[in-house]
This record gives sequence, C-alpha cells and structure tokens, in this order.
Amino acid sequence: MEKPQITRPEDACGKGFDKVFAFLREQFLAGAIKPGDRLTPERELCQRLGVSRPVLREALRALAMIGVVEILHGVGTIVRRPDVSVLGEFFAFALAQRADMTDDVMQARIAIECQAIRLACQRATLADIERLRGALDHIRSTIDDPTAGAEADHAFHDAMVRASKSETLLCLYQAMGEVLRQSHRDRRDLVRRYGNMKDHVAQDHERLFQAIVARDERNADDILRKHFAIGDEYRRRAALADPSAPT
Repeated sequence: MEKPQITRPEDACGKGFDKVFAFLREQFLAGAIKPGDRLTPERELCQRLGVSRPVLREALRALAMIGVVEILHGVGTIVRRPDVSVLGEFFAFALAQRADMTDDVMQARIAIECQAIRLACQRATLADIERLRGALDHIRSTIDDPTAGAEADHAFHDAMVRASKSETLLCLYQAMGEVLRQSHRDRRDLVRRYGNMKDHVAQDHERLFQAIVARDERNADDILRKHFAIGDEYRRRAALADPSAPT
C-alpha cells in the first residue's frame, strides 16, 4: 500500500499537542488518510509539524484512546475506524452534569429522529422492516416491565434511525445512546405511574411502524412529533406533582 503523502499545513499554530490534533484532523477530513493506512514515521511527522517526539506520542496515544489510531510496536501507527461507543461515554459524563440535560437531549433526539423517519420512509429495506417489526413485538410483550420495556423502546427507535441509511444520523444517535436509554427508562417509570400511557406507547409505535411500511413521510413525522409531545406532557405532569422526580 502506498504511504499517504502528508505535508505540513502552513497555518498550523498553537501548542504542539493541538497542532498535531489539528493537522491529523484535517488529513482525515480531506480523505488523505483512511482506515487501514499507516501514518508517516514519527521522526518525519515531528520534522514536518515542528513538534517534539514526546508531544507527538502523547497526541497519538490520546487518539488511540478514542479508537482513531492503533499504535503497533514494530509496525507503526495504523489508522482505524473509531468506535462511536467511546463518544457515547463522553456524552453521558458531559451531559449528566447539566441541569437541563433531559430537555436539551430530547430536542436533539427529536431533530435526529424526525429526519431519520422521513428518510426511513424512503429507504427502509425488507430487513429494516423486519427489524422494526421484531422491536414492535418486543414493545408489546414488555409493556408491563419497566426495564425490558425501556430497552424495547430504545431498540425500536434505534432500528428506525438505522433504516434511514444515514451514517451521520446514526453516529450522532448512537453517541447519545446511554443518555437516550436513561430517557426511555424515565418514560417507562411514567407508564407505571400513569396506566393510560400504556395505550399511547403501544399504539404510537404501531402507527409509526405502519407509516414507515406505507412510506408516508408526512404522516410518520406527524405521529412521531405527537408521540414525543405526549411523553413530554406526562413528564411535566409528574414533575409538577413531585418536584423531586427526574425530568
């Protein structure tokens, strides 16, 4: 395999660590280096970037921790496809400290899922439909089980985003995975508290499934937004009844 040609960017600035990150980020975005490629040897990179070897190695170790590269002794530094679950852990820790986390995450979720379901209506394959059908069956069978039910809810919405065939939407969605799972658990606690929510949960997911099968983008979007609005209303009702309850 021909080694990717790397040249030093003229506008590289800042501390050495930041310089290495900025340079490699631009190389990834430009497509100059791809998964499976081996980076230029450390000595040459140090010379081209004007940084010391310890600084370069520190930056590469940081990249290795998030799965961007793999450092193989005797081989070199190999470019890898990052595992999005690492980003998910970052989201979970970063967002958990925010007082408005739930509302903020829900807005992001609505934006992602409403676009995803429109794309799913266009692009869903038979395999996607079967995956959604299985998730829907699981929702029905776990309607009285808060823990399993929360996982079933998450699996359905995850399958819906997968059916969009948008790698970017799926990456963002999966990065929020742990936070979203918590929102599903909170919602299932509301189902246990407000029995009439069971009907909404089962019926809404059935209607979402049917809209995707019918490839009805407008109806799917409308059902999904109402689904979120109903959950939001019950959540606010619970918060007013018990200010200490999670919102």
